[in-house]
Amino acid sequence: MVAPALYVHVPFCPSICPYCDFHKMLRNEGLVARYVERLEAEAAAVSAAFPESPATVYFGGGTPSHLTDAELTSVFSALRRGWGAGAGRAETTLEADPLTFDERRLAALRALGVTRLSIGLQSADDATLRFLGRVHDAAAGLEAVALALEAGLRANVDVIMAVPGQDVERDLRRVADLGVRHVSVYSLTVEPGTPFARRGVRVDPEADADAFELAGSVLAEYGLQRYEVSNFAAPGEESLHNLTYWRGEPYLGIGPSASAYLPVGGPFGTRYKNPPIKAWLAGETPEAEALSADDYLLERLMTGLRTREGVDLEGLERRVGAKLANVAPAWLRDVTRHALLERTDGRLRATPAGLERLDGVLRAFVGSRTAIAADRRA
Repeated sequence: MVAPALYVHVPFCPSICPYCDFHKMLRNEGLVARYVERLEAEAAAVSAAFPESPATVYFGGGTPSHLTDAELTSVFSALRRGWGAGAGRAETTLEADPLTFDERRLAALRALGVTRLSIGLQSADDATLRFLGRVHDAAAGLEAVALALEAGLRANVDVIMAVPGQDVERDLRRVADLGVRHVSVYSLTVEPGTPFARRGVRVDPEADADAFELAGSVLAEYGLQRYEVSNFAAPGEESLHNLTYWRGEPYLGIGPSASAYLPVGGPFGTRYKNPPIKAWLAGETPEAEALSADDYLLERLMTGLRTREGVDLEGLERRVGAKLANVAPAWLRDVTRHALLERTDGRLRATPAGLERLDGVLRAFVGSRTAIAADRRA
C-alpha cells in the first residue's frame, strides 16, 4: 500500500494567536523531550506498517520551526530510519514563524532536507499584525521571507484577509513584490472558544467577498494563479503535499491530533485521528472511521471542487456506484443552471463564481442528497 504523503504535527508555538484553534501550546522543555521520544516511536511503528517512502512530508503545527536544531535533527533522523532517505524526496515542507529562523538556521534546514517553508507572515502591516496578536512586525516578516528565498528555498507565504481596517491590496503587493511564487490567502475566521470569539470580533461578509475577488486580480498580475480556493502559485510551484489532500489520495499522519487517510478497512478507505497530546503521549490509539460510499462522495466533492482541476466525476461515479444526477438531481441542476459548477470532459469544476460561494454550494448538496444505497436500489 502506497501512501504518497506524510503529515507530522508539531504542537508547540512561541506564542498563541487569538484567532487560532489548532492543537497547539507553548513549549515546555520536558514536554518537548517527551514529544520527540514519542514521535520517534510512532514513526518506527507507522513505517513498519506502511514501509513505502512518502514522496512528500509536511511539518505542520503549531510552529515546527520552534523546535531546536537538535530536536528537528532527531525527528528527521527518525523519519529516515523508518522510511529511508527517500522520504520527502519530491517535497519537504516546514511551517515557520518569521522570528524562528535566520541565515544560519535556513542553511541547517536545507541540510536536513527541507525544500519548502510555509511562512506565517499573515500581514505586511504593523497595525494588522498587532490586531492578529502576532509577535513580529512587518519589516521582520518581510525580511524573513526574503532570506528564505535567498537561501534557495521555496516559500509559501500565508496572508490573512478581511481583518478590520486592513488594506488587503497593499498586503498582497508587498508580499508579491518580494518574488514569492506561492501565496496562501485565508479569510479571518473567528472560531468558537478562541480569544477573538470571547472578545466578540466579527468579520464583515462584504469585506470578505471583496478580498476574495481582489486577491485573484492582484496576484494574477504577478503570474500567480488560483489553483485552489485559498492558494495561488506560479506554474510548477503548487504544493504537492496539499494536492494529495485535495485529490483524495492516501496520506499518513504522526504526532498529536494528526490525521491520516488510508485505503484500508473497506472499499472507500478509513480516516484516522490521533488523540491530543496527553493521550497521545500515553500511547492511546487513534480514532478510526471507515468511510461509506456517501462519505467518500461528499469528501471528494468538498476537496476536489476547491481546486482548479475539479473532480473526475465519471471516475468518482464508477467508484461509488451511483450517478450524482440521481443522488442530488435538484442540486446539480441548480448549480449548473446558475453557472456555479460546470461539467466538461468528464470533470466537475467550480466556476469563479462557484469558488466564491463554494461553502454554500456544498451545504446545499448536503441538504439535498439522497443516500447512495437508495440510489442503487432505484
